[in-house]
Amino acid sequence: MIPLLTLHDPRRAKSYYDNKTWRAETFYAYLTEHAAMRPDAPALRDSTRRLSWGELKIWVDSVSDALHESGLVKGQRVALWMSNRVEAVVAFLAATRNGYICNPSLHRNYTSEEILELLGNIGAAAIFAEVGYGVDAAGSSVFNDIENLPAMKQVFRLPRGRDPGPDFPASNPNSGHAVASEDNPDKVAYLAFTSGTTGKPKGVMHSDNTLLANPRDMVADWNHDTSTVLLTLSPLSHHIAWVAMAQVLVCGGELVVNDPKDGMTALDWILETNATYVMGVPTHAMDILAEQKECGLARLGDVTLFYMAGAPIPRATAQAFLDQGVNPQNIYGMTENSSHQYTYPGDDSETITGTCGRGGPSYTVRIFDQENSDVEVPTGKVGQIGGKGACLMLGYFDNQTATEASFNKDGWFLSGDLGRLDDRGCLEIVGRLKDVIIRGGHNIHPAKIEELAIKHPSVGKAAAFAVSDERLGEKVGLAVIPASSGPAPDGGAVLSHLFETGLSKLDMPEYFIVMSELPLTPSGKILKRELAEWARAGRIEPTPIRYTEDS
Repeated sequence: MIPLLTLHDPRRAKSYYDNKTWRAETFYAYLTEHAAMRPDAPALRDSTRRLSWGELKIWVDSVSDALHESGLVKGQRVALWMSNRVEAVVAFLAATRNGYICNPSLHRNYTSEEILELLGNIGAAAIFAEVGYGVDAAGSSVFNDIENLPAMKQVFRLPRGRDPGPDFPASNPNSGHAVASEDNPDKVAYLAFTSGTTGKPKGVMHSDNTLLANPRDMVADWNHDTSTVLLTLSPLSHHIAWVAMAQVLVCGGELVVNDPKDGMTALDWILETNATYVMGVPTHAMDILAEQKECGLARLGDVTLFYMAGAPIPRATAQAFLDQGVNPQNIYGMTENSSHQYTYPGDDSETITGTCGRGGPSYTVRIFDQENSDVEVPTGKVGQIGGKGACLMLGYFDNQTATEASFNKDGWFLSGDLGRLDDRGCLEIVGRLKDVIIRGGHNIHPAKIEELAIKHPSVGKAAAFAVSDERLGEKVGLAVIPASSGPAPDGGAVLSHLFETGLSKLDMPEYFIVMSELPLTPSGKILKRELAEWARAGRIEPTPIRYTEDS
């Protein structure tokens, strides 16, 4: 079944084409243009391969032929589950060339069981998957059951390392003729899940145009061109990496994926690749700056711009970049609307650290009352962040209910985040309505932690809440009330229990506190934002804790 494109309105589409936030070019059209004009210029790089635009197109065409010969039809889903390597980008472009929908957001920390469930949910017809990949690869293999999925037509196995192996189609200069490329930029081309390993993922649908609109803005506003070398520190399973890919397709520069050679640090990789533009989260930036200082380097190589999303930028981090001539770029966005809010060249440190800037023409932000999302609030007042524009998704895959619930009566997409706009139109992020903790750009859903915690015999009630962290933005705190009988909960034992019952190590609480009562709403719901505020104010003092095999 092809899901409803609930947000594709022909009248709105015409206005986007009229103001040029939507255009006729597809991902593949950009690739074709660069390959024709600059076939020998570098386009894509990992630790072992560096492809020119001409080489990239030939390989994409070869893979597109193989997908067509597998019996896929337009609109069917092609999934990627592999490490950061050029094959992921090749497979993505090949899928969208033929009019298939590519799902690249299968993370390394998924289990085989989770992968099978997600593939079944979207009815994946093909997958490119790496052998030995995934959090439970030592004891389980997705390949044991993947071909039994009802919709699955073709499984491409890639070996570990950087050899594409016999399954991944080889580059053939005579390819690209099996089927004509799909030149509709408004087709669904991209399907990405909104969450990590916890929560119930929703599949965000983007067309070529909705995914390209925001990158077109950033390329224009930051003057990226064919000389740009963009290194994404975010993995290719993360939306940020595909925003990076889209920017490179627009400007014709080079995309470097986060695949440093063995023994290399992120700083080494930046210097070796002569990156001029780095994309990641503030944690990346802080680690790289610390290593730079340790090495005594006065400058971060050729880098002139460092994109940071997912957490506030510490003032010291921004200043350290500015002092060496690197622009720190503060970003706010979601998978649903990409990196729509961003700072500009020339913005001062106060704007960069205190706001996410004013963004580009492809998205308009408004602030709505926290209790009534249909009512807009005045400039300077805190409320829920809403938005409209050309970079907004086409809806959630096969989930009409979730799609409709994401908008107010006037069609503004509701982020679930709290913020305010200043007199310049710059957006300040204040907090979140959504019950989610963002640790260094990784989304952690408290509900899963709480569900597992209360299964421990010594835990009566549990609340996972955000604890502020200068480096990562947030860490997970776990507050528990003891069960009515038995010993008081032990933090180490609770962490071991969480792991044994299925919680990812990436989602583990890092603070623990036993309490006699939890703050509640009149209806009895736990006020986790209040717990977070108590911790921030020193009213409660959660104990730092760390999961180990011996916990």
